[in-house]
Amino acid sequence: MKSIMVGYDLNKTGQNYDALIKRLKEYPTWWHHLDSTWLIRTECTAVQVRDELGKLLDGNDKLVVIEVTSNAAAWRGINQSGTDWIKEHL
Repeated sequence: MKSIMVGYDLNKTGQNYDALIKRLKEYPTWWHHLDSTWLIRTECTAVQVRDELGKLLDGNDKLVVIEVTSNAAAWRGINQSGTDWIKEHL
C-alpha cells in the first residue's frame, strides 16, 4: 500500500468541503492534522486519486497529490497521535 499526500485549496466563496472530506475518510487509512492536507494509504496511484477527488472540485480549486512512500520525513508541532501515524505509515 502507498502513502499519498493530498493538499487542496477550495477557492469558491462558501465552498462545501463535506463531499471531499467524506471521500478522503473512505480510504483505508488516513491522517488529517493540518487544515487542507491529508495523508492517505491506498493501492491507487497518485493519478487515480487526483482523478477521483478532482470530480468533487470546482474548476478554480487547486489539488496536489504526491506519493510519499519513503522514510524521509520531518515535521514540527504535530501531536503524538499524528507523529505516531506518520512513523507507522511512511
